Amino acid sequence: MKIIETERLYLRELQDNDKKELMKVLSNPESMEFYPNPFSEERVEKWIQWNIENYKKYKHGLWAVILKDGDVFIGDCGITMQDIGDEIIPEIGFHIIKEYCNKGYATEAALACKEYAFKVLHYPKIFSYTTVRNTPSQKVAEKIGLQIYKYFEKNGEKQIARVASIDEFVKL
Repeated sequence: MKIIETERLYLRELQDNDKKELMKVLSNPESMEFYPNPFSEERVEKWIQWNIENYKKYKHGLWAVILKDGDVFIGDCGITMQDIGDEIIPEIGFHIIKEYCNKGYATEAALACKEYAFKVLHYPKIFSYTTVRNTPSQKVAEKIGLQIYKYFEKNGEKQIARVASIDEFVKL
């Protein structure tokens, strides 16, 4: 079932049988450069289960990103509840398989998730956070209109959080 549809993509719930495709990004050392480690097969399985639990608990999580042209799995993107130092917030996150990067897919999916957060989930604010070193993800956050919110430490590394509010969204 499609949760979100854009011009080139659709997002649907992750399923157990997405493991092989999801491993192409979550187990890739280059793709996971800004994580402590690439994911093992077992960790990818747990990632999928965590998201399935999030769908039940929050009505959202990271969804499979499917390229309409050829019905190709290219990664995940969605909204998860994250701890950014001293608060739990709804955060847009994504992981796109390397060969599909730099084609605007992360931006397209993240923008659709931002709209979903405001229009469907009725969050007053939506966030994104990453390590300060992760400039590609920061560029996506900037492109979808998220402004710097704060800096904080997580796992001993400086992080940057960005935010957009429903008030700014409604003005567009």
